[in-house]
Amino acid sequence: MKKQLKKLLPKNLFSIYHFLLAVLATTRYGNPSKKMIVIGVTGTKGKTSAINFIWSCLQAGGLKTGIISTANIRIGEEEFLNKYHMTMPGPMVVQSLMARMAKQGCKYCLVETTSEGIKQSRHIGICYDIAIFTNLSPEHLSSHGGSFEKYKAMKAKLFEGLSKTRKKINGKLIEKVIIANNDSEHAEYFLKHHADKKITFAINNPADYMANNIQETVSGVNFKLANDDYKINILGKFNIYNALPGIIVAKLAGVSEKLIKKGLETLEIIPGRMEKINEGQNFTVFVDYAHEKESITNVLQTANNLKQNGTKTIILLGAEGGGRDKAKRPIMGEISAKMADCVVVSNVDPYEDDPKEILEDIAVVAEKFGKVRGKDLFVIEDRREGIKKALSLGKAGDVVLITGKGAEQSIIVDGKKSPWDDRLVVREELKNK
Repeated sequence: MKKQLKKLLPKNLFSIYHFLLAVLATTRYGNPSKKMIVIGVTGTKGKTSAINFIWSCLQAGGLKTGIISTANIRIGEEEFLNKYHMTMPGPMVVQSLMARMAKQGCKYCLVETTSEGIKQSRHIGICYDIAIFTNLSPEHLSSHGGSFEKYKAMKAKLFEGLSKTRKKINGKLIEKVIIANNDSEHAEYFLKHHADKKITFAINNPADYMANNIQETVSGVNFKLANDDYKINILGKFNIYNALPGIIVAKLAGVSEKLIKKGLETLEIIPGRMEKINEGQNFTVFVDYAHEKESITNVLQTANNLKQNGTKTIILLGAEGGGRDKAKRPIMGEISAKMADCVVVSNVDPYEDDPKEILEDIAVVAEKFGKVRGKDLFVIEDRREGIKKALSLGKAGDVVLITGKGAEQSIIVDGKKSPWDDRLVVREELKNK
């Protein structure tokens, strides 16, 4: 019904509706963002992980913190999974969650703020104090007229509105801060907006916080900032980019170095983000949300670094339907063919689209780059069967990656939403193996 109405009614009517709904939600729940320091995290990838690292560092410092992310929602130590199948839920949900956080004494609130959420005015009524930019690459462009520049400009609205509400928390003047990944070519675009402080982080380019002496281990990553040693217990060098905002925000909040390090090391699981699934099998299995070029590349690099000589990397991947970016499908086919030993292409969320068309857009390109159907390339529409196949290919010492959905709690096929959790399905299939 909603999809048909969108076709029939003028776009500006929907824009007005979303705006008014956000205003109503803010009023109904008493403008809770004015009672906490609110941090918005935006970018193409890494948002959920960055938010969880920040949460862990602030909590370690005794600062009760709430988060709203793609994977999970936290109110202090209380955690539950995001069941809404939306990174940034609708304003009624967001404002009600923030009201709960404020009522339960949260000092900080972190909101994963997306271009689609901003487009639909879900950010209206949220008084942001810190805006964090992780990175930017083409994603969800169909929602922005196919334009990367419009996609980038939509994200920039988070930064544009940063200084609008300067007094909050009983009339206190709150410092406004922009934190940006300086290894992104787009960092300057977001840093140009007004703020009291602008802080950069990086691995390769000069920055205020620059990680070096990076060492990947089987249990995590070690690195240095200036002369201080840090450790994270989440796999993947790329996760340093997600940990650095945690250090920066915690320092701004006055958390000690010792407690920041404790916060980083305490975080061992981010739901559906390089989450290791162990049911006693003799190979390694990770569930990860990776669903576009950069993230697929990152998880495959991490997997290939973990595997030993003579073992394989096996990946299950797919792409969304529902009008979402078709351009990324062949790119994913190429990357997986080049970097993985075996590729299984399966459903993610086809929505109302033809699943076969989505899968073939990936598989045909994987074939062009050397993969052979029935040998090291398998196209299996049903996701459970696809997962079952990927796990069946795993032998001693191999690394199996189940990507695309992470900790999402539903799957949408033929327009029908059904309960789903990759981690649960993987556990079930490993037990039956």
